[in-house]
Amino acid sequence: MPSKKSPNRGSLGYWPRVRARRIYPELEAVESDKLKPLGFAGYKVGMVSCVIFDNKKGSPTFGQEIVRPATVLDCPPLKVLGIRAYEKTVKGLKALSEAWINNLPKYTDRKIIVGNFKTEEKLKEIENNLHKISKIRLIVSTQPRESGINKKTPEIFEIEIGGKDSKEKFEYAKSLLGKEIKISDVFREGELIDVIAVTKGKGTQGPVKRFGVRIQNRHAKKKLRHVGSIGQQQPGKVRHTVPMAGQMGFHVRTELNKRILKIGNGKEINPSGGFINYGLVKSDYVLIEGSVAGSKKRLIMLRHPVRPYNVTPVEVREIIK
Repeated sequence: MPSKKSPNRGSLGYWPRVRARRIYPELEAVESDKLKPLGFAGYKVGMVSCVIFDNKKGSPTFGQEIVRPATVLDCPPLKVLGIRAYEKTVKGLKALSEAWINNLPKYTDRKIIVGNFKTEEKLKEIENNLHKISKIRLIVSTQPRESGINKKTPEIFEIEIGGKDSKEKFEYAKSLLGKEIKISDVFREGELIDVIAVTKGKGTQGPVKRFGVRIQNRHAKKKLRHVGSIGQQQPGKVRHTVPMAGQMGFHVRTELNKRILKIGNGKEINPSGGFINYGLVKSDYVLIEGSVAGSKKRLIMLRHPVRPYNVTPVEVREIIK
């Protein structure tokens, strides 16, 4: 007879399950030939229901109105604070030089030390080394004071610029210095995007809640909410695949191919009294079909998809708040 076997309890699809380094993730963009910023960011507001017209051929509800859940992201414009140039080395990308604007907004002193950055000299240095440069990224800052959350400290991160020629990318980045980027400058309605976020933190949890292992019966010794044996006698070690207690939640997770249903102004999306636990959306917003990881007021990163496929835009006929 064949030997009795048991599959692993708990998914190892995401491993190790450790805490994120910071409350908002890094934005790793997908390379593109289009000369434009390859990502954006917005604050999670909450969820609404959207009445849309189903135009997917072969669908049982084709040609009818259907209701779909959607997540609202508050997307105030991003302020371009500087340019950072990278060169490709045998050990990966290395920062070659960076140029910051001298007249930084006052709220940035909560994150960086404001001073004389010698902008013109640094821009000249980047221009003289364009033959070495592999990537050019924008250093941008969020503007939480223009959102509905009661927050003053901005988030500062990098957004890569698409394109083939380093000179074109440098001139384009130079033209954006000190200006603002809107969500409509990067994405369009009906487009697919990847969503990167830090999930809700749940602290330290046991193997039953963390991995979904079965609770032992009443005849078990010592522990009930436990995996049982944690390993064999030889070799005498505990493998990393054994479900154990540890950190649950507050992980960086990426969801692929989420569809943008609508991009608009906050005045048309706000319910009376504002969104619960958030407030009023004061600037641009984006509606993303389905759910998005993370808690309310958390910064969510958006980028162009890694594995895109053709999708048709839909008509949002009504938003049920």
